[in-house]
Amino acid sequence: MAKVLKEITTIVGKYTNEKGEEKNRYHKVGMIIDTKNGEMLKIDNLPLKEGGWDGWCYINDPLPKDGKKFKKDDDIGF
Repeated sequence: MAKVLKEITTIVGKYTNEKGEEKNRYHKVGMIIDTKNGEMLKIDNLPLKEGGWDGWCYINDPLPKDGKKFKKDDDIGF
């Protein structure tokens, strides 16, 4: 089975959090996987956003399976 090396995301809009701060809304469009033939880019979907997609994406480490961000070492309570 291929291993997911990176997730590909793009900004598709903005939202306001509970503190009143404006934040970017991200959408996962694909991933970079390690295959027997080397690294490959798998695009799952293309984003739709107001004004059109500009073609720029971020390459991020994959999130854990539960969808929550990794904790920093300082946040681990042991």
